[in-house]
Amino acid sequence: MVSRSPVPRPARTLDAIAPMTPSAWLRYDLIRRMLPPGITDLLEVGCGQGALATRLSGRYRYLGVEPDRQSFEQARQRLALAGTGEVRNISFGELGEEQFDLVCAFEVLEHIESDATALKEWATRLRDGGWLLLSVPAYQSRYSAADELVGHFRRYDPDAVTALVASCGFTQVEVKHYGVPLGYLLEAARNLISKRRLNRSVPASPAERTAGSGRLLQPSGVIGVVNRCGTVPFRLVQRAFPKSGTGLVVLARLSQS
Repeated sequence: MVSRSPVPRPARTLDAIAPMTPSAWLRYDLIRRMLPPGITDLLEVGCGQGALATRLSGRYRYLGVEPDRQSFEQARQRLALAGTGEVRNISFGELGEEQFDLVCAFEVLEHIESDATALKEWATRLRDGGWLLLSVPAYQSRYSAADELVGHFRRYDPDAVTALVASCGFTQVEVKHYGVPLGYLLEAARNLISKRRLNRSVPASPAERTAGSGRLLQPSGVIGVVNRCGTVPFRLVQRAFPKSGTGLVVLARLSQS
């Protein structure tokens, strides 16, 4: 079980330890406002290189699981520098019997062929009445080269993801958008870059593309500060448009027995 207690860190420190992309800042602005009250410990499925992990572990007792070895090593180093949380280089199915108040999965569900099976499995790690917090790319009609490059099986319409989560034993499903207007520009740029990469080489398998997805276009050094500061006005603007954007954040509660 997670052993290290939360230790909040200044934003500048976290920028140096674990810089985030502009898209991640837009997403995190909504995630942190949707985090449910009364949470003590959480599990993050597919924590990637640990950028969000360093921020969440400063607020909660944190455990992340990341099957990709390279991403895991980066996440492990970042959490060690932050002095909080734990990450394991395992798949979700290799977890023990730990249970949590909150299970998170950010930009993960779209990589899993059987998303309903995954949601039901994640629910088994929640205490009675626990919470699920997800982020996924919005609208299947926007599926494009960037989705193909990183191994997405799909994107999600709000009504579809609401129905999916509800069918897997969750209630109080809340779905909000993020990404207006900057997200559209960032997505267009990613699609342009992705088309060029796809034209230059034969795509790897979906599993290989998924494994490498968390390592694409990641910032470093001073860029972390630039991304945080530069996205401030866009983070404020997107709050006025909770029903429009390029991504969705989903909060739901496990039905109590």
